[in-house]
Amino acid sequence: MKKVLVTLVVVLMSSSASFAQSVFDKFDGQDDITAVIVNKKMFNLLSNMDAKDKETKQYVNLIKKLEYLKVFVTENDKKASDMKAVADKYIKTAALEELMRINEKGKSVKIYVRSGATDSQIKELLMFVEGSGKEETVLMSLTGNFDIDELSLLTDKMNLPGGEDLKKAAKGKK
Repeated sequence: MKKVLVTLVVVLMSSSASFAQSVFDKFDGQDDITAVIVNKKMFNLLSNMDAKDKETKQYVNLIKKLEYLKVFVTENDKKASDMKAVADKYIKTAALEELMRINEKGKSVKIYVRSGATDSQIKELLMFVEGSGKEETVLMSLTGNFDIDELSLLTDKMNLPGGEDLKKAAKGKK
């Protein structure tokens, strides 16, 4: 999985577009943290692909609605603690509401959202997966104007860490 993330980071870094600043940017470029950052320009480029089947058309429609995706992954306990502290502080200051929480097999998954115009519309999604032992800790921030039910398609196509947990969130929200 790390090879996929590193490859995606290299591709994205070659893009000359600038990234939006956030409290999580401090984790970008740190040793022991894999970072994947996708900006609006990259989503626009991806949305130009030729959609021949229904699933690809759904994927293209979703990525047109996205602005930024930031994923940070670490197995380092100190970095994981720092990520948790920053995420906890951000959750309080950004007035995000808890969508769901999962405690399973030594990991804790918390998903928070800032709602849009309807209950299923999301302007921002924050997911924090707290691993234990050799499990990865994942911090993911996604902004745009999208429907929670569309997320499983995104996680499948982009092979994102924590994708299975997001699928559970989409099913639980219906």
